[in-house]
Amino acid sequence: MTNIELTTLRWAPPAFQGQVRDLAVRWALEEAGLGYRERLVSDDERRSADYRARQPFGQVPAYREDGVEVFESGAIVLFIAERHGLLPRETAARERAKAWMFAALNSVDPDIIALGDIDHFAAREVWAIERRPALVESLLRRLASVAADLASRDFLVGEFSAADISMVMALRGLRHTDLVARVPVLDAYRQRCESRPAFQRALSAQLAAFARHNPVN
Repeated sequence: MTNIELTTLRWAPPAFQGQVRDLAVRWALEEAGLGYRERLVSDDERRSADYRARQPFGQVPAYREDGVEVFESGAIVLFIAERHGLLPRETAARERAKAWMFAALNSVDPDIIALGDIDHFAAREVWAIERRPALVESLLRRLASVAADLASRDFLVGEFSAADISMVMALRGLRHTDLVARVPVLDAYRQRCESRPAFQRALSAQLAAFARHNPVN
């Protein structure tokens, strides 16, 4: 029996609930039909030397499976995908799925993170107001490229795979905007992926953990 522990935040502010990166890991585990136990940590615990031995940056999530420890959500999802069948079997499709996983993290997500930093933390700053239009333009070009490659397929490499988990997790960083909705192919793709029962179970599990540890309760 596989022994899996997922370490993540005890609580996050409402604006970021449903976006904290353990959601990708939970989703991958649900798609693979794997059970896991949660280890929920506070900010103080994340700063400890003990935790940083597992996650050098003090971030979440951290992951342990049968004695193997992995950090960074993208690396964890790839580990689960390779070990538990969330990648295509055919070699070309398998490698293209991996490429899309890295594209989500390296070509799409950086602009999304930058936009989120502006909108959530610096919306009234002069530099942010000046920077935002060019950033949105750049991001829309990236989204259009993803949509063009997706074309009429349901998923990035034909069948659902870990590539779709990584891409949709990146797109969820735009939930506070209408940018995905401006690209109908991509919006339909996002909705198709988020309607999967495994995603819904993963999201419910994350939100339930936050609800149990809400500091105002």
